[in-house]
Amino acid sequence: MAPAVAASAAVNQALRDRDILDAVGTSAAALSLAGSSFIVLCYLLFRELRKFSFKLVYFLAVSDMFCSLFTIMGGPSNAFYCFAHDYSAHFFCVASFLWTTTIAFTLHRTVVKHKTDVEEFGSIFHLYVWGTSLATTVLRSIGSDYGRPGTWCWIQQGSMAKVLHLITFYLPLWGAILYNGYTYFQVNRMINNATRMAVGISDRSIQSDVRADKKAFNRWGYYPLILIGSWAFATINRLHDFVDPGHKIFWLSILDVGFAGLMGLFNSIAYGLNSSVRRAIAERLDMYLPEKFKRSLPTLTRFKSQQENELTSLIVDASNNT
Repeated sequence: MAPAVAASAAVNQALRDRDILDAVGTSAAALSLAGSSFIVLCYLLFRELRKFSFKLVYFLAVSDMFCSLFTIMGGPSNAFYCFAHDYSAHFFCVASFLWTTTIAFTLHRTVVKHKTDVEEFGSIFHLYVWGTSLATTVLRSIGSDYGRPGTWCWIQQGSMAKVLHLITFYLPLWGAILYNGYTYFQVNRMINNATRMAVGISDRSIQSDVRADKKAFNRWGYYPLILIGSWAFATINRLHDFVDPGHKIFWLSILDVGFAGLMGLFNSIAYGLNSSVRRAIAERLDMYLPEKFKRSLPTLTRFKSQQENELTSLIVDASNNT
């Protein structure tokens, strides 16, 4: 009788843990869905944002939006639905961090190489992001067992399937992290060298331009940390599961689904809510809000006069000088 009671208690505890993980994952994904949808809506509503640089942010937000949406739609009981659900979730999650590499490439080519041809890479970016996402998604399906209930019902059976999961998701993920980190390091080094040269020749106009570039980079330079923060716990959890599949660490799983689910929210705040977006919103509020409400929003006046130099304006201005 005692073993039966213990087994029943273990099953109940596992179900409670599963419910907690589902709740955490769904809540995080819902926040990401809201944040990325807001950026998509801004791009569609505000014509002045439809520059090449923000178009990359738009596709990043679209990928995050669908990644979060399909994550929320977890727990299917139908095998075909499970197949379609996980194909879509994996595809758009991979596309999300691949779009960050196109933004890093654009920044590097504009600031470091002083090239103004970034818009010519638009088609190549789409082929690279969507093609790579599709290839990794198809490869991951090998050896997978569909139809299991849960937030992620795409269950890998055996070490081969788990290796494929690491190769098709975490390998491109950490490749993107390393590339973004290296790229932003190069940009930062170039700006620091320009700062020293400007100080050396005592040219105030050059110093002013370099300070503006430095201000822009200070906002954008730490964004590789978003991917690290979002997926570090998930990576550790996958590696632990590969080494010791019979021992699950509940608190690590909580951090895994929580931070990974928030990637879309982090991206929308970091990449999307730049000065151009805030200014567009402020201008619409200034246009349509009654005067009595405007006085209670002093930021409207500040945004009309303040011209911050962030990545969007940096790339667009460089392109317009051709």
